[in-house]
Amino acid sequence: MILSIALLALAALPQTPDPTLPPANAHVRFTVAGHGVQNYNCSAVNGGFQWVFEEPVAGLFDPATRQQVGTHSAGPTWTWSDGSAIVGKVLQTSPSIDPGSIPWLLLETHSTGTVTGALTGVTFVRRSDTQAGKAPAAGCDANNVNVVLHVPYQATYTFYSTN
Repeated sequence: MILSIALLALAALPQTPDPTLPPANAHVRFTVAGHGVQNYNCSAVNGGFQWVFEEPVAGLFDPATRQQVGTHSAGPTWTWSDGSAIVGKVLQTSPSIDPGSIPWLLLETHSTGTVTGALTGVTFVRRSDTQAGKAPAAGCDANNVNVVLHVPYQATYTFYSTN
């Protein structure tokens, strides 16, 4: 009986909402798997050395067919195989469930080109379910300045529209 009451009390506690979820009026347009690398440059920073993020380079794959449908690159930019493209600005971040992985993100987006296609009207992108991709804590020193490190990663990218 006491265990049941304790479980009910735990279930009644308010859950902290995930800050990377889009607004309630957003609906899913696409969900894809991103596979690629996060690139870091060993740089001199504030009298020391550290790995500085440069850009992602990833393919975007339809989870059902496993066919590549687009790419993810610097900007951050997402480009679909039909030529439509969007660029994002980070609105929210949340640590990954896996401490060795890059954070989850919510980004606001806008079109970058004149091609109408799959990404037309996409207003948010969420990066979630990240695996790996973090720069190592060590290995960047005076001997490695300007060395670029390519760290493999995977993530789920969900594209949302509010119209």
